[in-house]
Amino acid sequence: MKVLIADPISNEGIDILRNYAQVDVKTGLKPEEILSTIGDYDALVVRSQTQVSAEIIQAGKKLQVIARAGVGIDNIDVDEATRRGIVVVNAPNANTISAAEHTIALMLALARNIPQANAVLKSGVWRRADFMGTEVRGKTLGIIGLGRVGSEVARCAQGLEMKVIANDPYISADYARNRQVELVSLKQLLKESDFITLHLTLTPSTKGLIGAKELALVKPTVRIINCARGGLIDEEALAKAVKEKRVAGAAIDVFATEPATKSILFEEANIIVTPHLGASTTEAQIVAATDIAEQVIEVFKGKPAKYAVNAPPISAET
Repeated sequence: MKVLIADPISNEGIDILRNYAQVDVKTGLKPEEILSTIGDYDALVVRSQTQVSAEIIQAGKKLQVIARAGVGIDNIDVDEATRRGIVVVNAPNANTISAAEHTIALMLALARNIPQANAVLKSGVWRRADFMGTEVRGKTLGIIGLGRVGSEVARCAQGLEMKVIANDPYISADYARNRQVELVSLKQLLKESDFITLHLTLTPSTKGLIGAKELALVKPTVRIINCARGGLIDEEALAKAVKEKRVAGAAIDVFATEPATKSILFEEANIIVTPHLGASTTEAQIVAATDIAEQVIEVFKGKPAKYAVNAPPISAET
């Protein structure tokens, strides 16, 4: 069996794969370079950088499995993979803690103006009075998407003595109640929250979920955090709302187009930005790499993968 690793993953995962298959680590390949070589491989391993298009999948005549070392699979044409009987796997639990901790870090950075104060003081200016912050204790945190990461953010926020409300049409009232979270409508969440954080996948129905209409409902003191997917928020509408002081601030880790080296969000001092760091911890990357390596081997053995996101037939002869 031959495995192509097209994006950097932790060595722990590579070592597991090398015990079972021939592994080629070729990162930074252009789409045409992948197209010209993918036909030789039985498995393709990526993170978020490589776009696994229908064209690449069609060229992968021997592909049995495409593995995403992380959670989001919007860079993989899953429908095309399914049509061709290729299993797509991911590592949904790998970055839960890392993404939740980054969310909390950004929330606190917003509340206390930490990046702005750091930049000004390092420029040689002592402007203590300009960076009056706010406590998070007693404030309402609205979580849009109460899945793995959203639930962990809720747990952390409760430790900070915040009130937590959430909107998630796929979560039961019992699930929320057991986590001491109140389920509310999106409209109510927007109106009542002091901080809003998003933790849901990017789909046609969630794209642009937070736009000008939704931002018109929030408190002018609200602060918005997005460590999920950039396309969930209308970036121009958010920048405009912050500029007009209808939103107090935002912290954005993900962008509609990545890598993002220019963005309207960069122009506002009250918007903190980080380059998609939600899963960027040593621990998360080790778990992601080992999880997908083990699943690739299971597929090669003709066994069901633990976290298959589609369900094409798996031949027992492979």
